[in-house]
Amino acid sequence: MARSKAKRRIDLKHMEAAIAVAETLSFSRAAKRLHISQPAVTKYISELEESLGALLFIRAHHTVSLTEAGKAYVEEARIVVLHAGRAVQAARAAQQEAELVLNVGRSPYVDPYFTTMLRTIRLPLFPRLHLQLSSGFSCDLTQDVLNGDLDIAVVNEPPQSGKLAEFEIDESPFYVVMSREDQLAQLPALDLNHLSRRRWIMFQRNLHPPLYDLIQKLAHEGGAIPSALQHFMVPEECLPLLIDPGGIVIAPKSGALRIARDGLTMRPLDDARLRMKTQLISRIDNPSPAISELFRTFMRRLTQMRVDHQMSLPLST
Repeated sequence: MARSKAKRRIDLKHMEAAIAVAETLSFSRAAKRLHISQPAVTKYISELEESLGALLFIRAHHTVSLTEAGKAYVEEARIVVLHAGRAVQAARAAQQEAELVLNVGRSPYVDPYFTTMLRTIRLPLFPRLHLQLSSGFSCDLTQDVLNGDLDIAVVNEPPQSGKLAEFEIDESPFYVVMSREDQLAQLPALDLNHLSRRRWIMFQRNLHPPLYDLIQKLAHEGGAIPSALQHFMVPEECLPLLIDPGGIVIAPKSGALRIARDGLTMRPLDDARLRMKTQLISRIDNPSPAISELFRTFMRRLTQMRVDHQMSLPLST
């Protein structure tokens, strides 16, 4: 009898299960994320609730929602799992004779110059710092930073969160790519009204849902209705779509630069509401001094680069 009343030990597997269920609001999806069976997830959550003496999730009609106790527990559990992961990472880094490994995410639509700048930074206090790079969509990378899977990321327009430290490093308009023979190519800049009744070729919505929806919203409000709408995952997919006349590509600057050649040209989309910001982000509660030093060094370099660029511009007469 005494044994049945004993508090069950809470392990990381219980915390990871609770976090996964809270983020997916589904026991089956949580199981897929954790690569375990759904009964195992159910077992871990039941054991956790029994040990805590509190209901963390409400299950009703195939839906899952968090209780107030669940919200409070998951918020703290994320921090515990985050630091446990860092402990493993630190041990592996020591085994590899590396002082520190930082996981860095990069959006494919970020100017590669910024990633190169990060990789070339050398920190005197962390002489064996190693950056491990991965790519992904901006919204996904932001969530990975919040979850602790990434230490920092260079992203376009990350979703707002009070848990993120954000440093703006660039801002640019969207661009329109078209044939050099297109009448629009005679204009120095375009607005959405110029693109009405044209065949639009845009990035897929899942690359950045908020920016995609903003373009559609502003076009609808201004009456700039495309005659047809096609999508691409990577800018190079647009090239065969531009063979037929009337097609124009709407893309971030880095994507436009990759295809504006061989008879194609690009013009800025002149709309103050449609400007893409590039930001360097990390969790605001990340205690790593290496990340703080990396951010400071990066921003100093960026500031100096802009000063040097301004000084190199010719004086107006």
